[in-house]
Amino acid sequence: MFLESPTRDTRRDARALYWQGWRPVDIARHFNLPRTTVESWKARDGWDKASVIERVESTIEARMVQLVAKGQKSGSDYKEIDLLGRQIERMARVRRYGEPGGHEGDLNPAISERGRKARASQKRNAYTPEQKARLIKRFHDELFDYQRAWHSAGLEHRIRDILKSRQIGATWYFAREALVDAMETGRNQIFMSASRAQAHVFRQYVIQFAAAEDIELKGEVIVLPENGAHLYFLGTNAKTAQSYHGNLYFDEYFWVSRFAELRKVASGMAIHKKWRQTYFSTPSTLAHEAYPFWSGEAHSRARSKVESPRIDVSHAALKAGRACADGQWRQIVTVLDAMEGGCDLFDIDQLRVEYSPDEFANLLMCEFIDDTASVFTMAKLSACMVDSWLEWTDLKPFASRPFADSPVWIGYDPSHSGDGAGCVVVAPPDRPGGMFRVLERHQWFNLPFAEQAAQIQKLTKRFNVQYIGIDATGIGQGVMQLVRVFFPAAREINYSLDTKNRLVLKAKDVIEAGRLQFDAGFTDLAAALMAIRQTTTDSGRATTYVAGRREGTGHADLAWALMHALDNEPINAAHGGSRGILEIS
Repeated sequence: MFLESPTRDTRRDARALYWQGWRPVDIARHFNLPRTTVESWKARDGWDKASVIERVESTIEARMVQLVAKGQKSGSDYKEIDLLGRQIERMARVRRYGEPGGHEGDLNPAISERGRKARASQKRNAYTPEQKARLIKRFHDELFDYQRAWHSAGLEHRIRDILKSRQIGATWYFAREALVDAMETGRNQIFMSASRAQAHVFRQYVIQFAAAEDIELKGEVIVLPENGAHLYFLGTNAKTAQSYHGNLYFDEYFWVSRFAELRKVASGMAIHKKWRQTYFSTPSTLAHEAYPFWSGEAHSRARSKVESPRIDVSHAALKAGRACADGQWRQIVTVLDAMEGGCDLFDIDQLRVEYSPDEFANLLMCEFIDDTASVFTMAKLSACMVDSWLEWTDLKPFASRPFADSPVWIGYDPSHSGDGAGCVVVAPPDRPGGMFRVLERHQWFNLPFAEQAAQIQKLTKRFNVQYIGIDATGIGQGVMQLVRVFFPAAREINYSLDTKNRLVLKAKDVIEAGRLQFDAGFTDLAAALMAIRQTTTDSGRATTYVAGRREGTGHADLAWALMHALDNEPINAAHGGSRGILEIS
């Protein structure tokens, strides 16, 4: 100890002696202090509670400070300062090791460096034969019966065409099938979707499946080093991908624009006999460009009836899957078929409550929409559908603030009697008559109104929200009051005949003027808009708009939510109007 200085902290020196093994009575005698004083310091400062590393660090600190402050230093002083500095660094590593997430490399930097070099030397996307075998086994073990039928058809037929219910695991299955095929055969796999955002879902399923066996896959294009197989994930900008070749998976093809043109390019990537083509989608409208391809009409147009007889595309004919005269293997899988095939993920009675009869028939029973009576036709909506990841450079979907500090408007249609609640986040025009862009859309089912408000509050933390429009009818009033707690300026929309007409006419004006854009993967939003139809009131004296809705059933909630957001701009804004003329009293 260094007790010669009259200015030293006696209390600290006493603690240092105690940690060296001195008894309190000896310390008191050494400093000519009452024993009770030393005992009091010991209790107050927790000398016994200090950890080993705290005791060592305190001692090193005291000695280091003393040496640094020393005027004339000898060579041995400098050596000791260097030694103590290394000890401080070592103590810091010991502390990191003891923290959550600490590992042996914190104690020995050489271990971390060896691990880094080992990882660098390992091939990207590599896997062992054992991992591959386990992944293939997992693939076959986790299939439903109808997915096994898809797999068998892929082994026998070059072209599969599947009309399917929503949420029965088609994208999930084909992502897994493609990865397994790439591992087993080395064939390239090409995933084509309505947009890059939708193609990203394919990529995520592939990565998650591989991760189940601790295989880490990376890259915009995933390349397997074992056999050189490439996995490509494309939107509908397929013209830039004509040099690609491999098995083709075309997702939700009934919802893309220019299908005939795109299919020529897409099928050209899989024209060799060793490549297979897979098309799968929920149905949109009978007037869609893809319908002749599905029905076989496109194949028969250039052939006689003898060469190409009419193909029966009814559910009864295609429920079990069938090889057709045009070389395609077709199947229709409704939600009820999926349940028969072992899928236990659905509560069918609840779904009948959540969706209107028209929505249930289209989304879950594979029935096409007849949009001739729709206010918003597929032809008009196709012009609104874009590949947002390519065209919207100011949107960063995975950032904590996806749209930075740019303003957004929120439209919300609350849950009524068990149906879904719809919410959209819209980027308003940056100039009069400019473009509306739907950045996000959400549907929430079976949430109490407090939780509905909580979901909206989460959006206000991610976006610079400047307007929220909410249907305040019924349960919406409860949501409205809670939203006003954190967003006092939320606008209450009380439904009436005039209100509903104004909402629809405003949306119609925006869409027909080419002022609305949303990601082509938002097929649920397009379907909701097509469900809006014009009709008359019960008295027959006035026009109104409905969504194939009965009391207590679903009602195209995403469409109404969008209209609640668009309603913040007056119907004549593009022509110099003002907000004031449309304020609701």
